[in-house]
Amino acid sequence: MSDPLSKMMRMPAKRLPASEVPPPQPEVEDMAQSMAELQDKQDTSIIQIKGDIDLHESAQGIWVQIQDFFEAGSLFQLAIILGLSSLAYTISVMWQKKFRKLVDEAEKPIFSETGKLWIRRVNRVFFPAILAVFLLTCTQVAAWLSWPADLLRIAMNLAVAGTVIRFISTLIQSRVIAKWVAGVIWAIAALQILGWWGPTTSVLDSIQFGIGTNKISLLTVIKGLFYFVLFLWTATILSRVSEKHVKRIEEMTPSLRVLLTKLIRISLMVAAFLLGLNAIGVDLTSFAILGGAIGVGIGFGLQKVVSNFVSGIILLLDRSIKPGDVIAVEGSFGWVNTLGARYVSIIQRDGREHLIPNELLITEKVENWSFSNNDVRIPIKVGVSYNSDVRKAMELCLEAAVEEPRVKQFPKPVVRLTGFGDSAVDLEIRGWINDPVNGIGNIVSDVLLRVWDKFHENGIEIPYPQRDLHLRTLPADMMAHLKADVKNDLRQEMAAEAQAKN
Repeated sequence: MSDPLSKMMRMPAKRLPASEVPPPQPEVEDMAQSMAELQDKQDTSIIQIKGDIDLHESAQGIWVQIQDFFEAGSLFQLAIILGLSSLAYTISVMWQKKFRKLVDEAEKPIFSETGKLWIRRVNRVFFPAILAVFLLTCTQVAAWLSWPADLLRIAMNLAVAGTVIRFISTLIQSRVIAKWVAGVIWAIAALQILGWWGPTTSVLDSIQFGIGTNKISLLTVIKGLFYFVLFLWTATILSRVSEKHVKRIEEMTPSLRVLLTKLIRISLMVAAFLLGLNAIGVDLTSFAILGGAIGVGIGFGLQKVVSNFVSGIILLLDRSIKPGDVIAVEGSFGWVNTLGARYVSIIQRDGREHLIPNELLITEKVENWSFSNNDVRIPIKVGVSYNSDVRKAMELCLEAAVEEPRVKQFPKPVVRLTGFGDSAVDLEIRGWINDPVNGIGNIVSDVLLRVWDKFHENGIEIPYPQRDLHLRTLPADMMAHLKADVKNDLRQEMAAEAQAKN
């Protein structure tokens, strides 16, 4: 006979309809949430206690190491470290002297400027790098012979840190940033040597703060900043290297070179930013929506900046303005030095550099003297007296223009009579040049100086402004007053002269 209880267990369970299933009680949900928060607090407390215990144990270990330092084995390690340091320093000095002698005695340059720069960087890290290799070898030998090597490991870590710091400081141009980087590397090396690296990371990981439903630790923030700086710095170096290589490509036009370098720089910066986000665990798919919203906000807030950037891209694509072009815009005349992301640099003949926004070059009128070609016609105005031979003066002006080396002989220069002025007959010398980048005022001055010499040699008069004054008949009383005033002025002048002689 079967047991009634077993029959009930074998019976299939009846499933209630969805409409009859009771909804979850709010009290149960609040209780579950409270339990979860309590569990998180307990985990955080455990991590903090563990970090404190690790720090305490590390401090005790350091005290033991200080006591062991004065033992015979430690003094022997210290002697090895001093000997290896002297040997590494001697080798580095000999290498630097040999390299300098090789470069100085060479008849032709052995290395380019970039090669010399990298050699100087290697010279700076040569001593700590050799010392690190020597100490690493001694550490491995000591481990193989089961000898104590604690001080050797510490010295090796310091040598490696010094090598990294010296090499990075040669790559960073800013001294302030280089000092900050050196301080961070020395701090990491000190934590590794003292055995505090693990406890420190545990404490930093236990310090958390919430952003919405997510929790981020202080360690994650520090890692994120490190990755961002590292990737952006790497992208900057790569963009500079690529820019140098692009400038060496002679087949490219100047505008295409600038456009390509800008695209490479922007691509590297965006890639560095995305890699930094990915390194700290940010989901890039969710960031895409946020990035779109941020882009819209930036577009409204930075309309002028975005407009100048887009205008710069348009200038590079249509090649209406290129580096080296001679342009005139809003009273600024000179040649284009650089095409930037926000502005165009124009250098005038007097050395002043004007920064013209890219948007202005798109929306305003711009005179490009070298858009299709470099040929420019220069007008030079000259005036001669009405008493002079005008035809002879025109021949002399033409000779002066032909003798100027910068004036092209085809099309030939010409001289035109442009009008009859108040004091002179107006002439104009018209000549073509194909190097406006070398200046306009200097060639005008040279031609006018030749005209001056030729006019004096051939008796051509250059007039000065003059006016004829015609006096009509005046009334008798006014004429009498004028004569009296003139006589008084003459008497006063004569009296003053006599007094001065006495």
